[in-house]
Amino acid sequence: MLDKMRNIGIMAHIDAGKTTTTERILFYTGKIHRIGEIDDGDATMDWMAQEQERGITIQSAATTTWWKDHQINIIDTPGHVDFTAEVERSLRVLDGAVAVLCAVGGVQPQTETVWRQADQYRVPRVCFVNKMDRVGADFYAVIDDVHQKFGATCLALQIPIGQGSDFEGVIDLIDMKELRWDEATAGETILESPISNDRLGDATQWREKLLDGLSAFSDELTELILEGAEIPAQLIRSCIRKSVLARDIIPFLCGASRRNQGVQPLVDAVVWYLPAPHEVPPAIGFQTKKEEEISIPCSVTGIPLGLVFKIQWDREAGSLCYVRMYSGKIKTGDQIYNVSKKKRERVNRILRMHSNKSEPMDSVEAGDIAVFIGLKLAQTGDTVGSEGMPVLLERMHFPEPVISVAVEPKTLSERDKLKDTLEVLSREDPTFTSREDSETGQLIISGMGELHLDVLVTRMLDDFKVEARVGNPQVTYRESVTAAIEHTERFSKNIGGKDTAAGVTLRVEPLPRGSGNTFRSTIKKSAYPEDMLDAVERAVTNAFGSGIQWGYPCVDIGVTLVDIEYNELTATTFAYEAAASMGFDEACRKASPELLEPVMNVDILCPKEFVGEAMSQVTQRGGLISSLESKPSIEVVHAQAPMAKMFGFSTSLRSVTQGRASFAMSFSHFEVKKGGLGT
Repeated sequence: MLDKMRNIGIMAHIDAGKTTTTERILFYTGKIHRIGEIDDGDATMDWMAQEQERGITIQSAATTTWWKDHQINIIDTPGHVDFTAEVERSLRVLDGAVAVLCAVGGVQPQTETVWRQADQYRVPRVCFVNKMDRVGADFYAVIDDVHQKFGATCLALQIPIGQGSDFEGVIDLIDMKELRWDEATAGETILESPISNDRLGDATQWREKLLDGLSAFSDELTELILEGAEIPAQLIRSCIRKSVLARDIIPFLCGASRRNQGVQPLVDAVVWYLPAPHEVPPAIGFQTKKEEEISIPCSVTGIPLGLVFKIQWDREAGSLCYVRMYSGKIKTGDQIYNVSKKKRERVNRILRMHSNKSEPMDSVEAGDIAVFIGLKLAQTGDTVGSEGMPVLLERMHFPEPVISVAVEPKTLSERDKLKDTLEVLSREDPTFTSREDSETGQLIISGMGELHLDVLVTRMLDDFKVEARVGNPQVTYRESVTAAIEHTERFSKNIGGKDTAAGVTLRVEPLPRGSGNTFRSTIKKSAYPEDMLDAVERAVTNAFGSGIQWGYPCVDIGVTLVDIEYNELTATTFAYEAAASMGFDEACRKASPELLEPVMNVDILCPKEFVGEAMSQVTQRGGLISSLESKPSIEVVHAQAPMAKMFGFSTSLRSVTQGRASFAMSFSHFEVKKGGLGT
């Protein structure tokens, strides 16, 4: 059964047509009986009220459909840069991806982000060039763009018949025939015909390019080409499949999803070329008992092991935990072990999701994706499995939040409700954090951008019905150290008539920018009780979030536990936590702390006549222009600018470009803020 399963994601820049393409896939595979449109606010996969109002995808939605005896689990991911965590956690659990590209825009800023994320997780992919019916569409320019930007070997499996308003179908280069879609049946009927004489020359030339590209990876194909023999379609497809699985090539297809053209061959390509769960490299896990890395083959008979890649709050069912199974089988009612939290939990129900609807399942096996109900402690990134063999799958890495707003309840009675809501939202979304300001007592929430926070605040007020006042967005700074310091801290106190004492020596040092915080210990675990060492690590990890001088989270600090003072009569975990927390604060204060501010990548898309005005808007805000890229109908300005200066940028940009420019902004890095806070 595993070889008949595909776990795929649809990824792209905002507005490339991901959700529209997914709707057509569901329609042609018989999952839905009516095509929903984003513009009408009734797309199946955009089921949240805000998604329908804003016309964008916010949460990655999961669904399962069937095509030619194959089960396809599809995750439709957001394209907006503020929801990059949704893309990241989806790619972590996918085996293959469909990259949707706009035939006019080609590779756009967010395409580069998702492409790099897919490279990081080694996800094989096929490309679908959408919107071939748009004015300015150029299939060949998009292929060239992908090759230039990513260095990928791009092979066209189809070429378009006409482009822009002349687009009428595609030529299949494997079976060498023309395909058109019947408008009367909403594209369900495909009309096949021989290639017309005036297009045969182009088709033959592109077929030769396809075979030439594939021959580099197949001796059998090379021999047939040299002999001038007839090459069977099945051999070409098996060569494409082998090369896609090895991530040697990127196959290209094209169409116009909105006009119901080109979607069925794309679903065929998913089944023919993208990997089944057992055809990707085995997942890597960390055996916590033996402290060693192990590979986990995708097998139904193996130990039960799954990764919680998404949490979604449901008013009736509570937490919906989306789980990708990597090994073994879990049945409804089973008791499972949360390896990350070291706690047992029970799976009350297992559901197969279709967007926001569901159907019950008795069990879920390796390679499949399902939703567990009943896990109260699980968070995104947790591993669930068996207590007998606790294995941790590698955790997901999410970018740092860079923008904050203050939230306060309208009445005291609303405060607990607000805190509960924030806890639910942060369990759902790892890039959304909340903390209490120690000086003002305000609750500060942080996210990836203005749109991200706006969506979360709207959910808080509308979905959770919390009565709260929301402040203006503020930049979230970071703190770090510039020197290496070793510091010994002792804690001693009489609590309830019992003496408690602990001593720790910590070394604090700066790490290269962007490497994150680390904690390690040079002490042999067998020399001291494990819970004491865990207490030190817990205290330091918590202290990273509370800052040094200004209360902002710490970044790029390496902490090493060098020594420990231990007396079994007075040692308690509380004492070690207190000593480690105070020791970390004191060491960091001695290590010349500095304040860092977030710097953003800014990509502006605007017509040629407004490039000067757009560039001056960025430079006025302290930004630096890094490059200018010319496309047939638009100019793309690449720049970097401090986040603090970018509030209200969209209004200024629209006013100087008569509303014809747009921009995408994503976090780049933190750099030292000159002059400290208040400048």
